[in-house]
Amino acid sequence: MKNRVAFLFDLDGVIIDTESQYNVFWNKMGTVYQLGINNFEQQVKGIPLSNIISRYFSHLPEETQRQIAADSRTFDAQMDIIAVPGALEFLAELKKTGRKTGLVTSSDDEKLATVFRALPIKGFFDTIVSADRITFGKPHPQCYLLAADDLNAAPEDCFVFEDSFNGIRAGNAAGMKVIGLATTNPPDSIRKDCICVIPDFQHFHDTCQSTFFA
Repeated sequence: MKNRVAFLFDLDGVIIDTESQYNVFWNKMGTVYQLGINNFEQQVKGIPLSNIISRYFSHLPEETQRQIAADSRTFDAQMDIIAVPGALEFLAELKKTGRKTGLVTSSDDEKLATVFRALPIKGFFDTIVSADRITFGKPHPQCYLLAADDLNAAPEDCFVFEDSFNGIRAGNAAGMKVIGLATTNPPDSIRKDCICVIPDFQHFHDTCQSTFFA
């Protein structure tokens, strides 16, 4: 019998406030390589780097694809790692009360190592599902279902914290309850697909607590 209630967190735009930085980087990549895709930076949110390369840059020479990947890794290493307001306190609260938690991210292990050096959050999570553990990226539900299995939790007993459209779709496709972070998209654009929407974790208890804390 699976244990009840697990809390699963995306990383960028949920735990760390990096999406505005990624907007600049991927908008530049879309322009430099003349993809002709409006709001390209929005299209790639929540998607693993390898999938971004294969989906949008596969028409370019392999050397160019490798350069784009290298530029992305360089960017990861240099960006500012800043926690979303209230995120660290919320994670600490869950840890203190013995709640099961998981980090479910489209970032690979190399980027995670950079993040964990800058922000000591690894110990908050009982499991970590990165891009290196999956074969299908968000919006496919594989990553969230794997995290639930790691934690011996039924999907319907899992609460997912997401900010991107692809991530929200993944959580819903897994049969989980999704709390939206309006850090990346306007609240009204994600509200219909979430059980609750918050601007950050400082507003969680006032806005969402009654949703599932009995």
